[in-house]
Amino acid sequence: MTSTRLATLFFGVVLAAAVPAAAQSDQADRVREAGVVLSEVMAASDSSIPTSILQKAEAIAVFPSTIKGAFIVGAQRGRGVISVRNADGTWSNPAFLTLTGGSLGFQIGGQAVDIVLVVMNRRGVENLLMNQFEIGGEASATAGPVGRDTSASTDVQMRAQMLSYSRSRGLFAGISLKGAAIRQDQDSNNTFYGARFRTRDIVLDGKATQPQSTEAVSSWLGSLTKYAAPASTGSR
Repeated sequence: MTSTRLATLFFGVVLAAAVPAAAQSDQADRVREAGVVLSEVMAASDSSIPTSILQKAEAIAVFPSTIKGAFIVGAQRGRGVISVRNADGTWSNPAFLTLTGGSLGFQIGGQAVDIVLVVMNRRGVENLLMNQFEIGGEASATAGPVGRDTSASTDVQMRAQMLSYSRSRGLFAGISLKGAAIRQDQDSNNTFYGARFRTRDIVLDGKATQPQSTEAVSSWLGSLTKYAAPASTGSR
């Protein structure tokens, strides 16, 4: 075999090994960034998600740096992670999701936004864990209140399946996601956990126990534990 063919074979092997490694790094970065987004949002006491809401949340999904663009017809595309609260109040390992949606409006430009989705009951969790879930109608995501002592938060919690928030250029507020579609990202689950798990397999059945990056998972779960600990311990 000539030296040229040997060199070609060598670089081909290196490239083949590098592609999965790069993909794994992308998933780890997404998990890590989701925890950073939640921590930064909660650090702003005057415009954070009310603690009383997070204490009662059944699931939390974060889509860091979702790209939103508009020219007459707007669209958004994001990749994020979700964890569901376990019966003992702890949080499941993260599963991967994608978010796509559109809206009509006379606006020109584009921006990156962080989106946080807080699921308030088990019906909302079941809806979100479908293979493809479109927000709208009965399965709505209400623009959530902000501020740690927001008086309106109690009423919102009683009525809403999901509360949605966005952050752009430092401004954090509730956002309407009507018409947005959320799908499970089995390709990313496969890359991160080494098996093509469904979202349900990870967040409800606990099948994914060996993530590609335990450091990234620990960072994400640490943020959830710090800001969304249950109001009281004990059986649920």
